[in-house]
Amino acid sequence: MRREFDERFVAYVRERGDRQLRVAVLLAGDWHAAEDLVQVSLLKLYRVWPQLDAGADLDAYLRRIMVNTLRSWWRARWRRETPAAVLPERVSQEDAADRQALSAVVRGALARLPRQQRAVLVLRHFEDLPEAEVAEVLGCSVGTVKTHAHRGLRALRELLGDEFDRGAVNGTRVSQRDSG
Repeated sequence: MRREFDERFVAYVRERGDRQLRVAVLLAGDWHAAEDLVQVSLLKLYRVWPQLDAGADLDAYLRRIMVNTLRSWWRARWRRETPAAVLPERVSQEDAADRQALSAVVRGALARLPRQQRAVLVLRHFEDLPEAEVAEVLGCSVGTVKTHAHRGLRALRELLGDEFDRGAVNGTRVSQRDSG
């Protein structure tokens, strides 16, 4: 029984661990804190694993654990050093290098946002969760989610300035209402 329990958990982590680490990087603001966040969150998930319903949305459960863990770190005024990302002086013509550079710029801008705005933007746009589910995960109202999303997107646009094509998000054009 214990072996099957461990094998199911290991299979879940292997299958979904990389995705959860990417979410954690965006939530925490830096890679090292994200690794700590995922490790602590997976430990908490492992502790309750036997009680979880087989049909439960494990990603949603782990996401909630990560957000709550990060919140407890914020509340404890946990501070850490955050290294400044240095972009290469010359930009490679390869798409992968361009994506990595853009990703670093966006992660840096996200890290400068207030924690609630960053959490809302990550859950809403990276995880593609509906506003109601983001509100449930963060323990706030849908209106609060909308406010943080609006303010966060506006702040990101200001932070990114010319580095980012404001009109293009995920390959689609932003409506005129959203871009102002």
